[in-house]
Amino acid sequence: QVQLVESGGGPVQAGGSLRLSCTASGRTFSSYVMGWFRQAPGKEREFVSTISRFGASTVYADSVKGRFTISRDNAKNTVYLQMNSLKPEDTAAYYCAAPRITTAQTVEDMGAYNYWGQGTQVTVSS
Repeated sequence: QVQLVESGGGPVQAGGSLRLSCTASGRTFSSYVMGWFRQAPGKEREFVSTISRFGASTVYADSVKGRFTISRDNAKNTVYLQMNSLKPEDTAAYYCAAPRITTAQTVEDMGAYNYWGQGTQVTVSS
């Protein structure tokens, strides 16, 4: 079992930056692949990015590639999402998540994720 708590969201103007953090409870953080997802009002939750257990592999959705960077600090039990060049269409609640069991290096399939944070709201104004 792992509990996830996101932080770092808020209002920002288009073109600005934010860094989201997600801190996990427990001593086995480095055993988890981690992912970020987002859900805009009236839309389905969608994949944003995922990172392997020790950070060597990352995957991004096409919509954020080149603007967002996922990273992790296993000593701090924390995964980050650095978001640059933000656009109004990035407005959403952002969630970090972890799959309970996987042998994959990275996981894009939302259905594979078992543990979810409560989300942090990002609002980008034009």
